[in-house]
Amino acid sequence: MVSYEAGADFVAGWCSGGAAVIACQPIDTILTRLQAGAPLFGQNTVASNHTTQRAKIFSVGFISSLWRGSIPMIGAVPVQNALMMSGYGIGKRLSEEHDADKVLLGVFVGGCLGGVIQSFLMSPIELIKVKQQVIGNSMVVATSDVARGIFSLNNNGNAWRGLGATLLRDGIPHGVWFASYEYAKVYLEEENKKVLSSSKLLHDELTIPLLSGSFAATMAWIVGYPFDLIKTKIQVSGCGGSILGTAKDLIREAGGRPLPGLYRGFTLKLARAIPASAIGFVVYEFIKKRITI
Repeated sequence: MVSYEAGADFVAGWCSGGAAVIACQPIDTILTRLQAGAPLFGQNTVASNHTTQRAKIFSVGFISSLWRGSIPMIGAVPVQNALMMSGYGIGKRLSEEHDADKVLLGVFVGGCLGGVIQSFLMSPIELIKVKQQVIGNSMVVATSDVARGIFSLNNNGNAWRGLGATLLRDGIPHGVWFASYEYAKVYLEEENKKVLSSSKLLHDELTIPLLSGSFAATMAWIVGYPFDLIKTKIQVSGCGGSILGTAKDLIREAGGRPLPGLYRGFTLKLARAIPASAIGFVVYEFIKKRITI
């Protein structure tokens, strides 16, 4: 039964990851270019007036460029999400079996472990994405460049550039993500039970995971966003800078102000992360409920 439930977590997580990527990839492209300090409208040109801006925004080239880097993400994120959801499900079940009062702790630990494991998958995949979105490499060029560096110990240009920041971004923040989701989900379910079934405030299968997923994304990225920004800067720089050194550079660029420096683009990140998390958890709960009946 445990192995079957773990498989259900994996399948439901795979589906939810795919749905989130398809829905939110354009926002991710814009955010990545903003984090890297690259022009939004192209690698070497920036729109100089409102008319040119509107023309570029609605041009076929600009719209198609928003999906640049989507192929490696569509291939990898469902697997990433499947690993994450498996960690969430396993942590939740183990804590429920041994101590129901420590479900949040079990979910937090499961999320942290899942986040660390999937970092080794996502670090080179995200480097491919960044090379496409910011530098403008084709998928073939970006993939071959990263593939050649997978077994390289030279940090300058290899596939593991930014891995340290990725681990910090995906470890504890993913534990926060799942613990926040579980907390909000249980709270909303309890509130829903207080009213008559005929006049329920929230729809269990849609509204509860939607709101809980939105809350979880906000909490997780408050904790992890600086490391996401640092990761992108390291990957774009091509010189494998240190986490601390890159953080200092970001703060210096913001006039010595830590919050503006380390949270540059945070609003746009939430604009992507909140719907991605909400959609992901809705799909996860929907699929899992139907394959475990």
